[in-house]
Amino acid sequence: MDRLAAMEAFVYVLETGSFSAASRRLNIGQPAVSKTIALLEERLGVRLLIRSTRGLTPTEAGEEYYLRAKRAIEDINEADVAARGAGTGLTGRLRICAPVTFARMNILPRLGPFMAMHPDLNIDVVLDDRHVDLVAEGIDVALRLGELSDSSLVARKLGSRRLTIVGTPAYFARHGEPMAPEDLLDHQAVVYTQSRGGGARWVFTQGEDVRVINARGRLQVSAAEGIRTVVLSGLGLAMASQWMFEPEVASGEVVTVLNQWQMPTLDLWAIFPTGRLASAKARAFVEYFLQAFAADPAARPVNSYSPQE
Repeated sequence: MDRLAAMEAFVYVLETGSFSAASRRLNIGQPAVSKTIALLEERLGVRLLIRSTRGLTPTEAGEEYYLRAKRAIEDINEADVAARGAGTGLTGRLRICAPVTFARMNILPRLGPFMAMHPDLNIDVVLDDRHVDLVAEGIDVALRLGELSDSSLVARKLGSRRLTIVGTPAYFARHGEPMAPEDLLDHQAVVYTQSRGGGARWVFTQGEDVRVINARGRLQVSAAEGIRTVVLSGLGLAMASQWMFEPEVASGEVVTVLNQWQMPTLDLWAIFPTGRLASAKARAFVEYFLQAFAADPAARPVNSYSPQE
């Protein structure tokens, strides 16, 4: 392998955590990867990796080499794109990660124009509600909702949506409309256990009046797709962001209640792998969706519940 290929092999070994995983990313045999790393260490005259039964650990020199090698590879790729001219678009592979339901409703339907702008760009979309390890999974950019628990993350805010209480008109026709936050205690709440917007703790504000409700109900669901199914089936009401039910609220299939009370917002973030510069592909993807969400009429009037006479 030449010097650039050796850099790529080392970067993949470190990001995936094993020679076998790196070999699959490179489409070459594992012995070839091991030999490449050994020759790289011999050429540099320094140990880059510590091999043990617990796996591979970079030395101090290895960590420094990784950061510089990764940046050099990205610079070379971006230089290739620039040399071909801006009109030719981006090339290579972009690997993104996003929550399942959010991506299904808000990302995948909007990918068409972005892909048309960059016909030589391949996109891997990893759908996962968990916070995956971006470096280990080889993710260029991840989209996350809610508060960021790690202050060291390299992040950019893309937008916000207000949390609301939602249910179907049929549900409210059977159980009545809550007129105050405390009335929710008499309703069947569907709690999203993976929520980073509050879970069972629902906070309402009206001026200086702040009320906190500990929602309760017979159903707790660990995935947003399940929350949607339960609410749309009329089995209960839920606290959800406009990201989750925007089409149904617009059509009237789902309505919001307690609209005279303010609830917190749920923020959308673009997260980049820590320790390296965002690639041109990741930056282009984020800029595209930043504009797409800015142009989205999120402030459209929502359908509140109005019982039939």
